[in-house]
Amino acid sequence: MSNNSQAKPERVEHLGIIGAGAIGQAIAKQAVRAGLKVTLSNSRGPESLAGTVDSLGPNARAGSVRDAAAADIVVLSVNWAQLPSALADLPPWNGRIVIDATNPVIQPGFQLAELGGRNSSQVVTDMLPGARLVKSFNTLLAAVLASDPGQAGGKRVVFLSGDDAAAKSTVEQLIDRLGFAGIDLGSLAVGGKLQQFPGGPLPALNLIKLPA
Repeated sequence: MSNNSQAKPERVEHLGIIGAGAIGQAIAKQAVRAGLKVTLSNSRGPESLAGTVDSLGPNARAGSVRDAAAADIVVLSVNWAQLPSALADLPPWNGRIVIDATNPVIQPGFQLAELGGRNSSQVVTDMLPGARLVKSFNTLLAAVLASDPGQAGGKRVVFLSGDDAAAKSTVEQLIDRLGFAGIDLGSLAVGGKLQQFPGGPLPALNLIKLPA
């Protein structure tokens, strides 16, 4: 879909997270704190997440990847090498919003994956036919993302970029609900490159937006 989509944000009450590593858990923590329901999933199955969801509270539950993919908005927070298997055999996305919080890191050595001349979010878009992809929540370190977004009289900045105006509006509303300040970097071609780790200038920057 394009920027011609209706720009009115959609109401989000249920967040699905595919990938329950440090970033996925940090987003889940902030979402639960903001009153959202969260379904966490990973490749090892719901039983492996019992302790994690217990620590997050009653608004969090463990589910399958399919369960997480059925939420109002889906956060993709999976190691780059595991993306194809994590996204295999999922039902059609049918225009739903996916937040791409991945980074194209190949271990060992934090090497940049082969992207064929594109940025990572453009590659991820091809893995999610029918989804409206917004790049966000990938630039902050997990410990910073999990901490109080209210800092020094302002709000911690979370960047976002995407090619669908309505999807970006919805994600920006979600960012605000979580207590962060969203800064829209434009299209995936532009913003996705700025946000990408490794390679982009914005990852690991911890910025605070003060009131005007």
